[in-house]
Amino acid sequence: MSSVEIVAGLSADLTYVVSADDTAIAHGSGDVPVLATPRLLAWLESATVAALDGVLTAGSTSVGTRVELEHKGASPIGATLTVHASVSHVDGRLVRFEVAAEQVPSGSTDSLVVATGRITRVVVDRQRFLAPLHP
Repeated sequence: MSSVEIVAGLSADLTYVVSADDTAIAHGSGDVPVLATPRLLAWLESATVAALDGVLTAGSTSVGTRVELEHKGASPIGATLTVHASVSHVDGRLVRFEVAAEQVPSGSTDSLVVATGRITRVVVDRQRFLAPLHP
């Protein structure tokens, strides 16, 4: 089902700018106008999907099954974040990623790691996965 091309080291970087729609207030996960953890997680998952783009066989997709995330710092509206996902382990259909998010604070040239973690995905047959659970 999965391609033999899924190997440790496959990676992707995506860049986002925090908007009011990305805040904890907008997501109902807090009452402050900074990047919401649920939005950050979605961005990190998008990076895992991007890392597998082009290496899954036709008819296959991957689905998230486990998340471990430490959101270490606040990112205000207007902050630019780069999220990174890198395959760290492959075991058959299971693919584990190390993920991180960094921002360069205003007035600085040094990046600040605002999140780290692991995301596990499993490669599945798309049709079988979408089939009704009970015929």
